[in-house]
Amino acid sequence: MGWPAWRPWAIGVWFFSEASLAHETARTLWALGDLQGAQDEFWRSVHTRKTDAFGRTHVVTLGYLGAAQASQGNVEAACSTWAQALDAMNGVHSGRAREALINMRRVLSPYRNRGISAAAEIDERAKGVLRRVA
Repeated sequence: MGWPAWRPWAIGVWFFSEASLAHETARTLWALGDLQGAQDEFWRSVHTRKTDAFGRTHVVTLGYLGAAQASQGNVEAACSTWAQALDAMNGVHSGRAREALINMRRVLSPYRNRGISAAAEIDERAKGVLRRVA
């Protein structure tokens, strides 16, 4: 039997998984300027999502997580996260996932010529994936 209708706090939770709630919480925290809180919630979303059933959302969430990490100056961690996103792009054809890759390259732009090999590698991989899913 489902949750009783008289519990209004439970109605919204019924329809969303922990991963979805964490993703939406992270986006809200990001908009409020809480990058560390956003990063923590994106991480929770990534680690609780069923990636085989929600590949597109997984890629998008990894894209956001990497952007949050880079925004806090942790480019190496961002590149590691984005590598996971690129690995997860196999079989994913989505405008939102494509936008995540475009944003990834945009965020990496200031690091391209600074000798950070991970940034150059991820940028090159993202460029190749973008050609494939265009």
